[in-house]
Amino acid sequence: MLRGVLAGVIGALVLAFAGPAAAQQPSRDQTLAAMKTATRFMVETVAYKGGYVWSYTADLKRRWGELEAKPTMIWVQPPGTGTMGHLFLDAYHATGDEYYYQAAERAAEALIWGQHPSGGWHYMIDFGGEASLKDWYATYGQNAWRMEEFQHYWGNATFDDAGTSEAMQFLLRLYVEKRDPKWKPALDKAVNFVLESQYPMGGWPQRYPLKNEFSHHGKPDYTSFVTFNDDVAGENIKFLVMVYQALGDTRALDAVRRAMDSFIVTQQGQPQPAWGLQYTPGDLKPVGARTYEPTALTTHTTANNVSQLMNFYELTGDTKYLARVGEALDWLDKVKLKTPRPDGRTHPTYIEIGTDRPIYVHRRGSNVVNGEYYWDYSDQKTLAHYGAWRKIDVAKLRARYEALKTSDPAQVSKDSPLKAKGLVPLPKYFATRDLETSDLNIKAQKGTAVTADAAAKLVAGLNAQGYWPTPLVATSHPYAGATPPAKADKDYSTTHVGDETDTSPYPTDKPEMGISTGAYVQNMTTLIDYLDQAR
Repeated sequence: MLRGVLAGVIGALVLAFAGPAAAQQPSRDQTLAAMKTATRFMVETVAYKGGYVWSYTADLKRRWGELEAKPTMIWVQPPGTGTMGHLFLDAYHATGDEYYYQAAERAAEALIWGQHPSGGWHYMIDFGGEASLKDWYATYGQNAWRMEEFQHYWGNATFDDAGTSEAMQFLLRLYVEKRDPKWKPALDKAVNFVLESQYPMGGWPQRYPLKNEFSHHGKPDYTSFVTFNDDVAGENIKFLVMVYQALGDTRALDAVRRAMDSFIVTQQGQPQPAWGLQYTPGDLKPVGARTYEPTALTTHTTANNVSQLMNFYELTGDTKYLARVGEALDWLDKVKLKTPRPDGRTHPTYIEIGTDRPIYVHRRGSNVVNGEYYWDYSDQKTLAHYGAWRKIDVAKLRARYEALKTSDPAQVSKDSPLKAKGLVPLPKYFATRDLETSDLNIKAQKGTAVTADAAAKLVAGLNAQGYWPTPLVATSHPYAGATPPAKADKDYSTTHVGDETDTSPYPTDKPEMGISTGAYVQNMTTLIDYLDQAR
């Protein structure tokens, strides 16, 4: 149950390393020394009270999570503090060095400081206190034109973008590592948060405790809707399975079953056996959320939910999860583009309910005051910051489905943690094995063996300060207190950012070199893999 790439990712970046490649493969001692140097810099220079954001200028005067952050803020949303905690535990497992475990403890302490009383987390934590966080929302957040989830301060916790999920998984890993009881209260609160926030039909809202206070642009507050966007349900199922296998908490079993069944309940009937991003809690009808997410069926959500249903069959051996997979795959074939896009994308993102016509979202204006999103049937001048098309490998999904259809359910599910007798150890590594990390500057690359040359470049690539310099291709306009103009000064319909009052992140063609949390995680993972291969 792999997490999809975070919404709003600007693009992949090939990391440019400082320093020449080493003439020969680095020794174990050289590799360990490089890992320790990079980690000391992050822990002792970059971290704030044990926590991290996504990226920093080299002088540490500006820093960003998904938006620019205050100096007192850390980010929960990956690849933030939870991701770093996972990496520290991975490094501890690879090296046995207690320094990494202690770094993980600091990250956990930061997360627990900012844990919502309900047990979940927000996108970020502000050690400056609630007044400081509200001020951030009234400035940076409120002026981020396309970042509507940051334009209002709800004061509760969110399942969006896997922040709560990753924080919970990290605390679970940390607790089972040494069974240190000091981590158990926060972990218990997190488990209870997931159980209490689940709807009777099995799904989850985007935010909890429930709110209904931010209606804008004529749309209702969407945060109580049953949410599939960003794999909210899949992430919570994953965590609850981990809770059952690592702690033996049988409460998780019923919650997991109801959550898996919610995928069946929300699949639409013929002739459109697909899914939407969200559903109204009462009558379970597809519904839009942000103003650039219209009420529609979505092809990428449908493909992800098909994958999840096949995962559920492998977890349970119950064929009901395969019963309508074929219908969804046929629908995906029906609505695909006649010719793939030049970048290989195969499907429109949004499909109109009742007609199967592709619908496309556009915008006009330049900022939160004069800007507006709307949709029609034209595929011209679509949004730059939210994909109008998706790349979906239906043939690969169908091949897996056909194989599972003829499989023995008992054999397929024999190693499922849901059927285990006794506790099941958690995986040794997490950081980039099943967690996508992107700080808007880089994208995870996985599945390739580490060459000696690649390891040598990383060992040699640390600069004098002790970090891997990374081009910060994502930047933003600083908040300057300016009042957004009431009229647009030019056409921003296909740009990532509006006028200079728009605090949304955007790609720059003149990136400065800086510090990336995501780059650190990926580079450390590469060196961990290199150590393991050397063994």
